[in-house]
Amino acid sequence: MKLAFFLAFQEVWRNRGRFLLFSLVIALITTLVLFIAALSEGLALANKEYLEKINAQLLVFQKNVDLSAAVSRLSLSKINDIRRVEGVAAVGPIGFSNGVMVFSDGREDLNVSLIGIEAGKPGAPPVIVGKSFVIDRGLQVVIDKNVADRTGVQIGERIVIKTIQGTKEEFYQLEVIGITDKRQYLYQPSIFLPYRTWEQIRPQMTSGLQLVETISNVIAIQVNPDADPTIVADRIRAQVNDVDVANIVTAYKAIPGYQVQQDTLNTQSGFTLLIGVLVIGGFFQIQMLQKVPQIGVLKAIGVSNFIVAAAVVSQIILVTTFGVAIGSLISLGLALGIPSSVPIIFNGSSVLIAVGTLLLIGPLGGLVSVRLAVTVEPLIALGLSS
Repeated sequence: MKLAFFLAFQEVWRNRGRFLLFSLVIALITTLVLFIAALSEGLALANKEYLEKINAQLLVFQKNVDLSAAVSRLSLSKINDIRRVEGVAAVGPIGFSNGVMVFSDGREDLNVSLIGIEAGKPGAPPVIVGKSFVIDRGLQVVIDKNVADRTGVQIGERIVIKTIQGTKEEFYQLEVIGITDKRQYLYQPSIFLPYRTWEQIRPQMTSGLQLVETISNVIAIQVNPDADPTIVADRIRAQVNDVDVANIVTAYKAIPGYQVQQDTLNTQSGFTLLIGVLVIGGFFQIQMLQKVPQIGVLKAIGVSNFIVAAAVVSQIILVTTFGVAIGSLISLGLALGIPSSVPIIFNGSSVLIAVGTLLLIGPLGGLVSVRLAVTVEPLIALGLSS
């Protein structure tokens, strides 16, 4: 093996200009794969971050809406029905809508998700700075860290939220009393409001609309520690009319466009890896055809097929590893300059999977050249065969 690595390294060093250029090609493929993986992770998180972190095991939706929170409408009277189901520990309504955070000092407006929750119930986020509200009315809000980072708003400051009521723009002044961790929903940073306040300021078709019964988009459920969430979900479907129940993963995968988006990005990543295999295979195939005489000499002096194959594989691994390392450093450098508003997230596990796959495609792409190397006949390669 020492001889194989020596032969591989010496050839790379003697032709370092050529191999450096090819390593840069691998680096570009690496950068593309890593950025697609980071974009996939970032877009997924921007869509599901609030739901993924929610302090509940189940979400209840209106029946026959394909688990779409935007379409789902549940009367709060269903909370009592759900609470009576065996295995349910706590329930909490959640309302989703959109608003615009406006500034009087010339800063750019910020689109936000307005999420209505009941204090201390499932759906309420943990507060890491400040405090949470304790009643379901009042003009106090908790913002997520995305809002704080992008606007610089701190505890005790007042913010202005603009929503559309009928055909008019209405402005509401709210006091920030707490900051939670990052909890984006549908690509927008989140602001959490007492449920009755959310009901009052959320966009509505008719200005001053008064509902006979308060509604929510979904109801979050915490199950008892000794209860099976799947069994509890079946009980709710059986005992409560016109509802559907999903676990958290199923709920965020049902977000419109989420699965299609992830499948598209995964397909792009797969095609990029396939291109990498073909490029690496083509390059080393050409390299191998150019050095058939040298391989013939090695075999003529007694070098075994194992050593020749090991040398080729070592060369492929060496060049691929160097290219992947350069690509990873380029990706890291570019990531440091990307604004926080761009949904690019280099998750440790996805990066390791991507890098591991890239290192694997090198030897995989070079299998043809390895086969060619071990089938070289010394006399034919040296032109001595009749």
